[in-house]
Amino acid sequence: MIQRPELIEAAQQGDLKALEQLLTHWQPTMRRMAKTQCADGDADDALQESLWLVWRRIGTLRTVTAFPGWIFAIIQRECARLIRSKKHTEPLPHEDHPVFACYGHPELRLDLAAAIHSLPEKYRVVILLRDVEELPIGEIAEQLLLTREAVKSRIHRGRLMIQEYLDD
Repeated sequence: MIQRPELIEAAQQGDLKALEQLLTHWQPTMRRMAKTQCADGDADDALQESLWLVWRRIGTLRTVTAFPGWIFAIIQRECARLIRSKKHTEPLPHEDHPVFACYGHPELRLDLAAAIHSLPEKYRVVILLRDVEELPIGEIAEQLLLTREAVKSRIHRGRLMIQEYLDD
């Protein structure tokens, strides 16, 4: 994508025609970015929100050369926001689910289900996807638009919270 610094500078200074031209020029690139960052069906919504945010916040851009990275960050945040808004709440597994099979005591099964249910959503989702649905780390990361490291960290923290819950 060819940089158009004079257009970006004019838009930063409040020139609405320049801003309109800038957004028209960058819209195809922004659409491609959104398609790579968003879940199915969310790219158009993320693009529209991102265009609106660029329109409103162009004056906050610090340097002209940061523009491509800035719009990429906006699109990335919008895609993540759309995913969070769908609330990936997974239902708790039934008490007969194999994940509970190694626990012979019905009270422990109920305690484990309650511990999982008590987790904050971001930890509960990764625990259910990893330990119940047995998805690989990479697939969970892709599905939730997180890094592999973030998924591993959430699984670790979620398991610690479950352990703490069961120790009480």
